[in-house]
Amino acid sequence: MDIRSFILLIAIALSSCVSNENISGRTEITPWHNGKKAAISITYDDGTINQFRQALPIMDTLGFKGTFYINTADIPGSEFPPKYIGRPLNEIVEESKSQPTNQNNLFERASALRFLNIKNAVELHNEVGALYEQDALTKAFNIVDSAFASAAENKIIREVRPVLLTGEVITWDEIREFAKRGHEFGNHTISHPRLAVLDEANLLYELEKCKEELMKQLGPNETFSAECPFGTEDERVMEYAYRLHPALRNRMPEPYLEELNRWNKNYPGTYRKEYIQWQKGPLKKHGIDEMKSWVDTILTHNNVWLVLTFHGVDGVGWEAKPHEELKALFAYMKEHESGLWVTTFRDATKYMRERMHARINAVRKKDEIMIKLTHDLDKNLYTLPLTLKTYIDTSAGDLSVKQDAQTIPFVKGSDAQGNYLMYQALPNAGDIVIVEM
Repeated sequence: MDIRSFILLIAIALSSCVSNENISGRTEITPWHNGKKAAISITYDDGTINQFRQALPIMDTLGFKGTFYINTADIPGSEFPPKYIGRPLNEIVEESKSQPTNQNNLFERASALRFLNIKNAVELHNEVGALYEQDALTKAFNIVDSAFASAAENKIIREVRPVLLTGEVITWDEIREFAKRGHEFGNHTISHPRLAVLDEANLLYELEKCKEELMKQLGPNETFSAECPFGTEDERVMEYAYRLHPALRNRMPEPYLEELNRWNKNYPGTYRKEYIQWQKGPLKKHGIDEMKSWVDTILTHNNVWLVLTFHGVDGVGWEAKPHEELKALFAYMKEHESGLWVTTFRDATKYMRERMHARINAVRKKDEIMIKLTHDLDKNLYTLPLTLKTYIDTSAGDLSVKQDAQTIPFVKGSDAQGNYLMYQALPNAGDIVIVEM
């Protein structure tokens, strides 16, 4: 057991010391919202049009909220276009004639490569990035040398803007409306490069200006999380990205969280941390029965967070899935909603962090139980209600639950430990007071 899990258990144990003949007062925070057994976040990358024209309406019908990681340069009216920051391209091309690519100049050249006026410049850049992350450096160097040799054959060296999405694209006005409905939007960079092979200036431009655009267009609530393209877990990239965002879908190095990324073939039941993030990237080869089995798996545990990562929908985008499959999968999740919390990546992250940093202090005052719920996180950022269970004596009559003098709805239930009240409470707000009427 990690140290934060241990501290949480100690806090819960201390809170259980309060009791009287009517109300036992032992209080705990449920692992998931409303005492659900598991959580699911439905996420999308790249902002392709059918994510919004086909998938999002299905989710709206079912009351599900999704997380969309978008490349802001694809959206009309965005302030920051893709651009290369650095020495003139013709200077780098000329230098490449006599100086082969090596570890000292790879990042500069790989950054510039996307903007060269040669065939398949973006694809070559992406291949170089993949090879670099596989530690196949010699192959990466050779591709860069070949690309710059092609550029040197052109009489005019000029910068070309990478072409990303073609066809219909979403607008900022539409995105603002989707965000008002509760869908989350996050940083997927300006133009989807291989960040691991960008030099510092170009890497920061892609991340910082995408965040700035999201802030300007949507506000701070849509700058909480990011997904760096191609699912990179490059340590240098993660360090830069975490300076800008509280959460990354790429990596979440929390001591209480086991991460199984979408390339990991292990199943969550073999791990014993407080929480398990199980990423699954539904591809064309994954049929509806297999996708439903992922839902069945997480319902057999009480600590698994299934993070689905979709890309294309209905023929538009990478590994496009037909919307009929999404509709069937989401309907299956709805059928099992009594045990599932389907929520955004942002809210699942906030709930886990708040719970793992929470402190519960319960004090008896005559026939009342006063509970103080606090955490040591940023109080302006982490304001998601937590679900509390307070155990009560079997003889308790009518009860009321209030926080900061406001009545809180609750439900009664029972489990192996006894009868309880379950309700939502805000951390770092007023005292929670439970009293027999």
